[in-house]
Amino acid sequence: MALLEVSGVTFGYTGEPLFSDVAFKLEAGERGGLVAPNGAGKSTLLRVLAGDLEADKGFVVPKKGAKVGYYRQSHEVKSQGSVMDVLLSGFGELVALRHALAEAQVAAASGTEASLSRLSELDEQYHRAGADALERRVETIAEKLGFRMRDLDRDVTTLSGGERGRLSLGVVLAGEPEVLMLDEPTNHLDLETIRWLEQHLCAWRGAVLVVSHDRAFLDAVCPITMELGRSTFRVYPLPYSRYHEERADDLERERRLAEEQASFIEKTEDFIRRNMAGQKTKQAQSRQKMLDKLERVKGPEDVWARAERVRFRFAEAPRSGDIVLEAKGLGAARGGRQLFSGVDLLVRRGDRIGIVGPNGGGKTTLMKLLAERGAPEDVGTVRRGTNLREGYFDQQLGSLDKSRTGVEEIRSVRGDLNVDGARQYLARFRFYGEDPLRKVGSLSGGEATRLALAKLLLEPRNLLFLDEPTNHLDIPAAEILEEALVGFEGTVILVSHDRRFLETVTTRTLAFTPEGVDAFEGGFKDYGDALERKRQADAAAKPRPGAKPSAPPPKAAVKAPPPPAAGKAAGSERDARKVASRDVEKKRKRVADLEKQIADLEATLESFRADLKSTEGGQWERLHDLAVKDREYSELLERAMKEWVTLSEELAKAGDTASGAPK
Repeated sequence: MALLEVSGVTFGYTGEPLFSDVAFKLEAGERGGLVAPNGAGKSTLLRVLAGDLEADKGFVVPKKGAKVGYYRQSHEVKSQGSVMDVLLSGFGELVALRHALAEAQVAAASGTEASLSRLSELDEQYHRAGADALERRVETIAEKLGFRMRDLDRDVTTLSGGERGRLSLGVVLAGEPEVLMLDEPTNHLDLETIRWLEQHLCAWRGAVLVVSHDRAFLDAVCPITMELGRSTFRVYPLPYSRYHEERADDLERERRLAEEQASFIEKTEDFIRRNMAGQKTKQAQSRQKMLDKLERVKGPEDVWARAERVRFRFAEAPRSGDIVLEAKGLGAARGGRQLFSGVDLLVRRGDRIGIVGPNGGGKTTLMKLLAERGAPEDVGTVRRGTNLREGYFDQQLGSLDKSRTGVEEIRSVRGDLNVDGARQYLARFRFYGEDPLRKVGSLSGGEATRLALAKLLLEPRNLLFLDEPTNHLDIPAAEILEEALVGFEGTVILVSHDRRFLETVTTRTLAFTPEGVDAFEGGFKDYGDALERKRQADAAAKPRPGAKPSAPPPKAAVKAPPPPAAGKAAGSERDARKVASRDVEKKRKRVADLEKQIADLEATLESFRADLKSTEGGQWERLHDLAVKDREYSELLERAMKEWVTLSEELAKAGDTASGAPK
């Protein structure tokens, strides 16, 4: 039985479905990535699956006795206690076993046979479950999620939002649920922690369902991609970066089929109108019956196409000098710990520099020093170039006032804009209707991020400092921001953990390493490739030359068969009539064959689609085979219908009285 089975789930607000007929199964060891633009209902679907919300229709069935773990974006953790206390709560069963063992030890002091037997039984369970190493397991998870040993005694009330997010994730992972659901788990993780989480999830023995805007994370973790639409739910046994090509084929096939069917219906209805009261009444009635039975093919729902595009457009700014920044001897310490020292950096016009490294290492601190936002005790000098127009995006969204509306935020920068002008500007960032009049404090993370970027781009900038700009953006918005930054004529210095974003945008890299801050003259992808080459070189005791495989022999050219010889033209009018008669007879026979073929293909497709619905979720190879066959037979049906329409028209023009239509 599947660990999680979902069938026909529909959910909406005020009678309007947000999504409908969601159906899938996940077996042990399967990992699916749930993707769609913001607002499609991904987080809402997870809440329905977790039981926080009740579906309007359909059912959600976890395997009996299966434990379900759900990581929410809201980072819900205990409101009191230490970090260690909270993480221990994730190991609920082991903690309960430890308490039971302690009670049994007290009871065993009586020396009764029953108490000693109970103590022996619990002691065996305790060691078999690994509860004797519970603290070490907590420390391992804490360390992997970026907490230091001294953090374990910190009160949870002192944690930042990002730290609470990592703690909440640790609690869910510690419980080792059979069904694990994660809503944007990488939002507050650094690159090293993301890589650990990827490895951890790939070894997960249960079923995993992930919502994430991190494309590299989806590719690494999820070999299954699930696309959520308003009226469709598509499942592909492919990672995110590969599913687009196959879905594009599906959409094109569905589009062609819908167009062909619409043409087929239009021409058939025209035939019915012209012949219902004439000599071909029987044929017209037959074709009307066929149309009445015909299942209408809807045009495909393209969830990404209907996602409204954010328009990140930079105001034209003056050209800065060739040297933008010259930093020397930068250093900073926080809480008695040295973050970095002796950092020298020369920033040239047009550079797009990515700052990467572990959380708490000093990435944002360094960027603040470069932006003249450092603390008084920080050291070093930063000489600024000429003609600079600077802008700073703060991942904490400190540029926004929670008590203001979106319109008020925009007018705080551009007082010359009236309310209508501010609303029109905000519409470029997907704020419509009453959205611009909402208080900043009521906005979602994605909405607040878009508002902060909208405010940043109001004025001409030629030097941008961006701290985690994609944290709450959906995939389309992140990709549009990438395009805008690649085309930006100014200079960019940014901090991000989004690997695809870094690979696309950056031209230089500043990496925080145990040895210090490493300046690399290449983008993040080049930096990663260089690290991988170094790892391989260090791992190899000595080169092991391997035989280079020989190239496969070239395939023999396939020659097309020669075209059939053209028949001799009839030499007489009588021969021409015979040829025309034979041609009509052939077309009449072909129409009859096509009608049977169409009926058979429709029956076969119906059978395939019934199999698709009933096939167990774990049988992804069979699901893929059925989907491929569905496409192949749909194309055959499309061609058959097209040919049937063409031949029927030709026969009608020739005055043929052939009856029939697909039944």
